[in-house]
Amino acid sequence: MSKKNSTVERRSLIIEDLEFNGKVDVRELSTKLGVSEVTIRNDLAQLEKKNILIRARGGALRMDPVGIDYHISEKDKINIKAKQRIGIAAAKFVGSGDTIMIDSGTTSMEFVRNLDSKLELTVITNALNIANQLHQNDNVQVIIPGGVLRKKSFSLIGTAAEKSLRNYFCDKLFLGVDGIDVENGLSTPNIEEAHFNGTMIDMSHQIIVLADSSKIGKRSLAFIGPISKIDVLITDSDITNEQKAAFENAGVKVVIA
Repeated sequence: MSKKNSTVERRSLIIEDLEFNGKVDVRELSTKLGVSEVTIRNDLAQLEKKNILIRARGGALRMDPVGIDYHISEKDKINIKAKQRIGIAAAKFVGSGDTIMIDSGTTSMEFVRNLDSKLELTVITNALNIANQLHQNDNVQVIIPGGVLRKKSFSLIGTAAEKSLRNYFCDKLFLGVDGIDVENGLSTPNIEEAHFNGTMIDMSHQIIVLADSSKIGKRSLAFIGPISKIDVLITDSDITNEQKAAFENAGVKVVIA
């Protein structure tokens, strides 16, 4: 068997496992297919470029349709290193005295974990896990809009939450998304969450999107808003030069963490 055929067949087997199980593990694939873990990681990287899968810690997850809505505990396993770097970079945009909004999500949580605890801040968030992360800091005033709990994201959404949110103006919004594309804008799987995110954008002076490179060029079910609403995109170094140029041409400042 030629090396080329061997690679094609090996990746076909990986795709079969992915379709059947929904996820694959690097170590298990290495043992099963009789190749090194480095080779498997390279296979997964190439398949990710073809939008067949999403790499996660120790393996990969199946690329699902636009309507898929992962639980926050599942999202936490995806591209965690990139999210941590994005969180560090995003925290540098916050100054003492700022009033900021933060949406729910795993990248938003990494941002919150990197905030300087000495800063005097007002934080408006619909995410209960983020409010819980901040509640012990006496320098931070936390405002939580009322609403209906969406258990998959630990966030409060709905008409009551949106009505409450419109009472507050803020300096900066830090928004995590499931899809970001120059043509199709920002998107997320849940319609009510998308509508609430749109309200957050309306009430904020500066819009800062936190999205690892796997989200770029992707479209989820529910539209949040157009790229023209965005001021800054903070992402990781796997963004392509073409993608970066497209955002910058659309008036978005791109920060690579």
